[in-house]
Amino acid sequence: MLDREVVKEFLLEKLKDAGIRIPKSIDKKKLVEGFCRFTEDDYYEWLKDNFKTFFNHWNPDWEWIKEKLAEIE
Repeated sequence: MLDREVVKEFLLEKLKDAGIRIPKSIDKKKLVEGFCRFTEDDYYEWLKDNFKTFFNHWNPDWEWIKEKLAEIE
């Protein structure tokens, strides 16, 4: 779950940098929530795809995984 306050700061900064003004008819809180939900939906799909890849489409290569885990140390 994204931190809404961090996302709000990010959005306002990026919109300002891009010269984009939020119309008065758009509630900033709703804009942040809508962007967060859009991003979280995409993030969940990304996690599912990476899960499949990491675990070799339900046929895990445990030696490869051990190598990846060794890189962490």
